[in-house]
Amino acid sequence: MATMQIPTGRPAGRSGRPSPFGAMLGKAPLLIGAVLLLAVIPTTMTYINPGNVGIVIHKLGGGIDPKPLGPGVHFRNPVTTGIEEYPVFMQTLVLTQASTEGSKQNDEINVNSVEGQPVSLDVSLSFELDPSKTPALYSTFRTDIESIQHGYVKQAIRQALQEVVGSEEIASILGPKKAETVAKAQALISQRLGIYGFMVKQFTINEIRAPGAVMEAINTKNVMQQQALTAQNELQKNTFQAQGDSIKAAGRAMAILAEARAQAEANRLLSQSITNTLVQYEMTKRWDGKMPQVSGNAVPMIQLPARQ
Repeated sequence: MATMQIPTGRPAGRSGRPSPFGAMLGKAPLLIGAVLLLAVIPTTMTYINPGNVGIVIHKLGGGIDPKPLGPGVHFRNPVTTGIEEYPVFMQTLVLTQASTEGSKQNDEINVNSVEGQPVSLDVSLSFELDPSKTPALYSTFRTDIESIQHGYVKQAIRQALQEVVGSEEIASILGPKKAETVAKAQALISQRLGIYGFMVKQFTINEIRAPGAVMEAINTKNVMQQQALTAQNELQKNTFQAQGDSIKAAGRAMAILAEARAQAEANRLLSQSITNTLVQYEMTKRWDGKMPQVSGNAVPMIQLPARQ
């Protein structure tokens, strides 16, 4: 008996199970899309660190968002916007000759005194940024805050110090007018930086250097002034001492004079009170009653009254 085969529509010699490779090819677009999505998502988020603000830069139009971003996570379009982060916490700019402080280069401030002598200063400026003014600050300088510090801020400090130090003598700046110099310079710096959002908290002059010959002359002058002051104090001391001795001597002289007058008055009164009878009475009180063994023609000191 012959058998009949019914056609199934499948090619002969192939299994009915789907191919694993074909399944992977079918899912490839989904995998590629997921990878691209994971790669793109981080670029759409911006994290602003605490104590900082983010300045939003519109790349297409070239404008700056007038309101900065606060700390935290923010979404943005990475294609059309950029972020520049500015610190608003207190910072200290150190401008010094030494490479161990501030930057590694020589950042000392060089100006001239009223005598025309060169003066080098090591200074420091502590400040904060007004967050609301940071977009305008970036719009003005178009760079990071560190570049602004070592550019415009340093120049503002130099200009202020030149105006103040340039009107004073070196000896005054090193001595009695140092605090006044610092106060005047800080006021000028605050005025010029304040319009850009810099809030100056403290300005200090850490060291002042002048030519060696000038410093030697100042030291010599200071020594001479100190010696003159010492001599003046010694003279004043001796004057006070002499005046004191004179007052004491006058007091002693008056005391002696008063004592002499009192003694003279006592002698006068004593001499008026002495009589022959008083003398005889006093001698009689001291006589032991014995008659002298040897007598001559002399009148005895004690004269006894004659009998009636």
